[in-house]
Amino acid sequence: MSQQAKNSLIKLIVAAGQAAPTPPVGPALGSKGIKAIDFCKEFNAKTAMYKPGIPIPVLITVKPDRTYTFELKSPPTGFLLLRALGKEKGANQPNINKKEGTIGELSLKHVYEIALIKKTDERHALLRMEGIVKSIIGVAKSMGIKVVP
Repeated sequence: MSQQAKNSLIKLIVAAGQAAPTPPVGPALGSKGIKAIDFCKEFNAKTAMYKPGIPIPVLITVKPDRTYTFELKSPPTGFLLLRALGKEKGANQPNINKKEGTIGELSLKHVYEIALIKKTDERHALLRMEGIVKSIIGVAKSMGIKVVP
C-alpha cells in the first residue's frame, strides 16, 4: 500500500488587494508548486471590497495534485481595535488600571461591531456573540485599551 499524499496548509497574512508574487506569497506558494500570480489575481479580486492594505489572514489548502483552495478570514482583532481607536500600536506596558498603561478607551458598542466582523469567519460562526465579545475585550486589555460601557 502506498502512503496517501496529504494536503498542505499555508497560513499567510496578505494586504487586501495588494497580493503580489513577492515574499512572503511567492516563496510560500512556489515551494508547493503553485503559480503565485494565479493566487494573487484571485486573492486581489476577492478582497476588492476591503480598503487596500488591510491585513487579511488567508488559509491556503494545497492538494497533492497542486490544485488549491483558500479561505479568507476577517482582519486580526488587534488591527481592528487599533483602527477603531485611530492608533498605530498598543501600549508598551499595557495596564488598563493606570493612565500610562492605556492607549485609549473604546465603548462596548465598538467592541460589538468588531465582534460582528469576527462572526463572519467560518471559525466563529457557531460561537455565541457573548463569547466573541469577551475574547475581544481580552485582546483589548492586553493592548492597553480600556473598554467602557
